[in-house]
Amino acid sequence: MPTTETSGWNAQLLRQAFVASRPVSWINTAYPFAAAMLLTTREVDWVLIVGAIYYLIPYNLAMYGINDVFDYASDINNPRKGGIEGALLAPRFHRPMLWLAVITNVPFLVVLAVAGGPATWVPLAISTFAVVAYSAPVLRFKERPFLDSATSSTHFVSPAVVGLTAAGAHFTSALWLILIAFFCWGMAAHAFGAVQDVVPDREGGIGSIATVLGAAPTVRLALGLWALAGALMLFTPFPGPLAALVAAPYIVNCAPYWNASDADSGRTNRAWRRFIWLNYGCGALVTMILILGWAQSA
Repeated sequence: MPTTETSGWNAQLLRQAFVASRPVSWINTAYPFAAAMLLTTREVDWVLIVGAIYYLIPYNLAMYGINDVFDYASDINNPRKGGIEGALLAPRFHRPMLWLAVITNVPFLVVLAVAGGPATWVPLAISTFAVVAYSAPVLRFKERPFLDSATSSTHFVSPAVVGLTAAGAHFTSALWLILIAFFCWGMAAHAFGAVQDVVPDREGGIGSIATVLGAAPTVRLALGLWALAGALMLFTPFPGPLAALVAAPYIVNCAPYWNASDADSGRTNRAWRRFIWLNYGCGALVTMILILGWAQSA
């Protein structure tokens, strides 16, 4: 029988895991998978449900939990940690958190690989590798400028690709444009998010796209990538071009920091917090566009 002390420790671990998994961002990975499958198969089956659950919680636990374990040394000096932007994970939880990530992810990955067949194996492998490589020692893609943004974007685009391959989608030129636009959006989001940490990252000897380019150039790159994402959608079949408008709120949110200096780059955190909630509003707009596309193709 578990002791009261053991039960209490397990409860603490689960609470830490919940915070580490960034619940406010769960939808950002589950939605692409579910939408990709549903729009392709036009039905809700058990694979879609299992995959959506996986990309909702276990996937995020692995992605962010691994990050919080191996970023602890720098996180203890980062005032953003300890809330919706990530857990400040005490060392005693580090090894259990890694094991929790493994045991909650592997079964889902096996089921999705078997159910989806060989077509899903490469995107599943890339998705899983990107989750580990971003934060794990030696690889540490998060400290490799430009590769950091590309890897972060892969975290969000790869669930959609897994969903498409599991559903047997035909990859048309329009679909590729949508995926490339989504990838640009993901790179822009990461790059802009990195700006707020320019000072602490440099002080901690951590490299990023923002520490290399500087605050203002990184903000401008993010704006360019969001604009490119919107422009690419203009070349997709209707109602795809309507999604170009979704880039506008992100650009408006980011634009005031066009001339942000490295010294005051931390003030972009206000825009980053707005960005987190913008995803919900923009996600609702994308949903309406998808519904319109669904009705049009029925």
